[in-house]
Amino acid sequence: MTANKAQSSGKAKVVPLRPPTGPTRLSGKFAVVTGGSKGIGYAIAHALASEGANVVITGRDLSTLTKAAAQLRKDVVGPAKILAMTCDVRAPESVGRLFAVIKRRLAQIDILVNNAGIGQPPLPLLETSLEMWRGNIETNLTGLFLCTRAALPLMKAGATIVNNLSVSARHVFPQSYAYTSAKMGALGFTQTLRQELAPRGIRVMALLAGATSTDMWQQIMPEAPRDRMLNVESIAQAVLYAVLLPANVNPTEICLDPASGAL
Repeated sequence: MTANKAQSSGKAKVVPLRPPTGPTRLSGKFAVVTGGSKGIGYAIAHALASEGANVVITGRDLSTLTKAAAQLRKDVVGPAKILAMTCDVRAPESVGRLFAVIKRRLAQIDILVNNAGIGQPPLPLLETSLEMWRGNIETNLTGLFLCTRAALPLMKAGATIVNNLSVSARHVFPQSYAYTSAKMGALGFTQTLRQELAPRGIRVMALLAGATSTDMWQQIMPEAPRDRMLNVESIAQAVLYAVLLPANVNPTEICLDPASGAL
């Protein structure tokens, strides 16, 4: 069938929805990944850098952060530049210093991944300390607010924000008061932010992943079955795919669960 006949038939041409192809699809882009020294954050940073993005990873521990940056530079083949900077997302002054340096050295942010976060062991309400409550709220919710507010002046149309929220943002897990409250609040923040930034052409995505095999489980539930969990590389590939979709497509929620179901 010729093009003219196709048009006269009234049938619309179907264009497959897929990211662009090429070895460095993010070449020239600048990404910031908080909590990027290990786990999901490191895997996302690796995936972005492997596609040519220049990546800033942050964390609180300088030694761990330095080793992570060195490993990224060793593993990633291509033009990507890796920058490591300490930052405590709970502290406004620390966040301010981070983004002041980013503004001076990079001038713009194309991809912001708010990944820094902590968990908690399951505890009944009466055993949930104020310290645990504040730690979760300040890291998982206030840190999200502080970093996004600081990054936003450096972002323009076509930029993307990915907030790592966990499946706990939608599903309640028993005896997880501090973590669940912080993550559900973070989902509300993400949805509100998406509405504000849509007219500016900035995409906002919520990453809602189920149980993922990271070092956090050693602290909160050492006996958890790691073999049934998602791996960090799978999550990073899902995020990369979403980021690479055309700028006029916003996969608002990236939902991933272990194939075997919830733990």
